[in-house]
Amino acid sequence: MSASEILIIGLAAAMAGAMNSVAGGGTFFSFPALLAIGVPPVVANASNAVALWPASLSSAWAYRKELARFRQGLAALSLVALVGGIAGGLLLLSTKDDTFSKLIPWLLLVATVMFAGSGQISALLARLRLRAEEGPSHGSVGGLLFQLGVSIYGGFFGAGMGIVMIAALAIQGHRDIHDINALKNWLSAIIYSVAVVTFVAAGAVSWPHTLVMIVTAAIGGYWGAVGARKVPAMWLRRFIIGVGSVLTIYYFYKTYLI
Repeated sequence: MSASEILIIGLAAAMAGAMNSVAGGGTFFSFPALLAIGVPPVVANASNAVALWPASLSSAWAYRKELARFRQGLAALSLVALVGGIAGGLLLLSTKDDTFSKLIPWLLLVATVMFAGSGQISALLARLRLRAEEGPSHGSVGGLLFQLGVSIYGGFFGAGMGIVMIAALAIQGHRDIHDINALKNWLSAIIYSVAVVTFVAAGAVSWPHTLVMIVTAAIGGYWGAVGARKVPAMWLRRFIIGVGSVLTIYYFYKTYLI
């Protein structure tokens, strides 16, 4: 690799790590950067997944105080994320490239709408089930099944997974954006782990590119998580919705208008 190539993928991975720690969608920085310097698409996808995995761990570590409040239900959520990630990965392997490409903008649209309307949906569910006083419902059977569906989505569609995870946790009753980010980063790391094992075992990783991105993505993920605490929750929510909207419009344009 040349110095310019190292700089390109290093900066892109740092941005991806920071984005994933806050809103998700970091893949849309790092994956195109690998393609831009000439890495083949399949190898770029595999290398990108491996590179961003430690960033999820560093982001979860930055939120360890918030994450510690969920120890009681964290094991069940983690198991659901692992099972769902495996199922989603197998589903992806059975889907043709053309079909998956056409699904990308629709998947992003659903994720963005879910998060934007999560407060209203949560309030409606609470009124219908008369459970508003019980708080977050992710420990219930219904909550775990909901999270299983999101984990399958994450294994199937890695890009944008963070946005869907945020939306799901918000709909389940979480209101503190930092608590949501702590859980999202931990569960995303588990789902990324499934991809890491699969791609490494298949020998589909370009390690020179991946090692550069692992370091910068982990740094970006940690500082993104730390910096997010200094941003008012309302601004952070608006930023997340903005990210989802931009990605949705871009991929609708790229898929159907070009």
